[in-house]
Amino acid sequence: MSTQEKNRQFIAVKGNILHFTEDPRSKGKNASHYHPDGILLIEDGVVLYAGDRSGAPTPDEALTTWYDYTGKLVMPGFVDTHIHPPQLSVIASNSIELLDWLDTYTFPEEQRFADDDVCRKGASRFFDETLKNGTTTALAMATVHAGSAEALFREAEKRKLRFITGKTLMDRNAPEALTDTPESAYDESRDLIERWHGTGRLGYAVTPRFAVTSTREQLEAAGELMTQAEGLLMHTHLSENHEEIRTVRELFPEAANYLDIYDRFRLVGEGSVFAHAIHLSEEEYERLTQSGASVSFCPSSNLFLGSGLFRMDNAQRHRIPVGLGSDVGGGTSFSPFHTMAEGFKVCQLCRTPLSATTAFYLATLGGARTLGLASSVGTFRQGAEADFVVIDPEATPLAARRSGRAENLEELLFVLMILGDDRFVAATHILGEPAYTRP
Repeated sequence: MSTQEKNRQFIAVKGNILHFTEDPRSKGKNASHYHPDGILLIEDGVVLYAGDRSGAPTPDEALTTWYDYTGKLVMPGFVDTHIHPPQLSVIASNSIELLDWLDTYTFPEEQRFADDDVCRKGASRFFDETLKNGTTTALAMATVHAGSAEALFREAEKRKLRFITGKTLMDRNAPEALTDTPESAYDESRDLIERWHGTGRLGYAVTPRFAVTSTREQLEAAGELMTQAEGLLMHTHLSENHEEIRTVRELFPEAANYLDIYDRFRLVGEGSVFAHAIHLSEEEYERLTQSGASVSFCPSSNLFLGSGLFRMDNAQRHRIPVGLGSDVGGGTSFSPFHTMAEGFKVCQLCRTPLSATTAFYLATLGGARTLGLASSVGTFRQGAEADFVVIDPEATPLAARRSGRAENLEELLFVLMILGDDRFVAATHILGEPAYTRP
């Protein structure tokens, strides 16, 4: 055996393998690939094979680490397309609606992140929670402090995670301790881009919080930042709440609509990810389609803050890429199961049913597509990065009883979606290696 062959490392995972290569709403059963008692083979952190054992290549036993998850569901790790790590400590804080919630809880909490030690400890706790819940990739908003994004990047790099964040831009309508300037926003963001974007598995998102907290000058700076490197994302909020929309109209009377504000500053296009997008006009839907922008559906937060019901049917009709976002701390759980269940309820209220198969697609490959990462994560295609979650359908006595009655995969996924939480995550692996194991 040559030295090169000796250096090759394989991981073999036994279990019920499930992943998507297409959207089940358009491709039906051809979109998903389910292999009961199948095998996932990984070479040096990359998927080599996912499927039935009978068709699997045979790795050298001496070079292979085996994980036996027989009876459990093995899926690509979940993708959270909108989350606020600094808001972990204000989750479950009661308020009337969005703007009041920001002023009462979020802004006071985010001021604490001027302290680098708070940033470091917060980043560690944040990733402990995401991995515990099976989330392996996230698009996140840091605070206005460059040190907040810095700490998240450092912790994500240490854990070898696929992760995207950016320093939040705010130069008005926020406490003085949380505001920057167009100049400092540009300089600090550009420095972070140069040091972190494309480093390992990390990416940068230019991050104006929303139009309420940025002047025209700052949005112009954000547009200029988008030209500084290939593959940058733009991450912000759009049309979440009626009071927010009224405020935006007062601040930008020249704009045709909310989306048009971002469009005027070159912030609408491929790589733009808009959280919420609940109250959109037909013109805004059409512009999102034309531009190639994506939307993050955050049902838990939308229900908790009374913001409104996202119209999945309109997004689908306009072929707008949609991913799922927990939106913690406005959202009420880190669990993707919880987010899927709340999304199901929103769609029920809109009389546009959401199947469990589609929900799990949105939580994996669909989310990866909104972030431009479909070739890297969210699937077990050969060559994809081997981040995966192991789901235990018998995590609780009730779940064991109910899942035992499931007659097909769709029914099993529905049970997991409705009953699931962090207890159902038996393990989370990053590049094939265990990053979390349920005690």
